[in-house]
Amino acid sequence: MTTLLAAFVLGTPDPPALADFYRALLGWEEAEREAAWVRLRSPGEERPGLSFQLETDHVRPVWPQTPGSQQMQAHLDIQVDDLEGETRRACALGATVEEHQPQKDVRVLRDPHGHLFCLFLPGA
Repeated sequence: MTTLLAAFVLGTPDPPALADFYRALLGWEEAEREAAWVRLRSPGEERPGLSFQLETDHVRPVWPQTPGSQQMQAHLDIQVDDLEGETRRACALGATVEEHQPQKDVRVLRDPHGHLFCLFLPGA
């Protein structure tokens, strides 16, 4: 049996808008676009990709987690070589920095639709 991770999918009320944010953040290419589905891929790579599907009832997770609240089910880890510079760039694209930061060489941010992601330095 052969298996291959094809994509990581984020639910969002506006797939094209969130895909545009991550396309700019990651420098990835758009492979497919519809109103309810967008798929990005790394330049020169077909898989794995990052996809965005329509979820009209998307609820932002709470960070840090608290009992009885919407829990974070997954998040993206994005390695960078300049943590402060890439944090500023992500914020200029529409991300926000979370108040709670659990590690020195990692920044927890939220994308414009509320998904959490981390920027981190090599070795962190």
